[in-house]
Amino acid sequence: MPDAAGGKERRPRRERAENAARRREQLVDAALASIVRNGLGGTTLATVAREAGLSEGVAVFYFQSKEGLLAAALEAHYQRYETNWRAALEAADTGAAERLAALVVADFQPQVCAREAQIVWHAFWGEAGARPLFNDIARRYDAARASALTAAVEKLLIELGRNAGEAGTFAAGIEGLTDGLWLQLYLGSGVADAEDALAVSGRFLAALFPERSGVFRAMAKANG
Repeated sequence: MPDAAGGKERRPRRERAENAARRREQLVDAALASIVRNGLGGTTLATVAREAGLSEGVAVFYFQSKEGLLAAALEAHYQRYETNWRAALEAADTGAAERLAALVVADFQPQVCAREAQIVWHAFWGEAGARPLFNDIARRYDAARASALTAAVEKLLIELGRNAGEAGTFAAGIEGLTDGLWLQLYLGSGVADAEDALAVSGRFLAALFPERSGVFRAMAKANG
């Protein structure tokens, strides 16, 4: 059984760790806000520190460099995206069509698809090709999402008695569709809002899987 001195020592240590975690999260959130306000190129340790209401020295202490802070911000943005689609899958009915629909609907929820989120996505994607660290983060999270989407499509194809070997091709097409709709939302051309994007997605999926067209045509209502 620990003595009183040991208990007192552990508590400040735990509190310091919790405070450090909160401070890091505060800086990451400030970095995302700075990207929305200033763009990726205009975001610096100084702009992030101002956004967080902290000194630049605090930002340097926790992240050492702008690159490290931006990488942490991208990781956090992707983590929120993954939490969103995994929660949608967990809440979905067990039917294969319903699970596939849940994954697509999740892509157009405000927490991952609102204007501010889109600015952050496209700011990082524009730099990913030239920054291996950003590219590695994106590939890791995108691979997990692609695997889940392919599994959902494969389950549906098997349920319908169709060729499950086409799952990867169909999943890539669905991902390409939703990525394209995100781009239209970001640029303000094409679809007007997330509900329109879901309606397009639903019609596309209904055409791919006419046996479950009712499930997919109802998708637009899931965002309302």
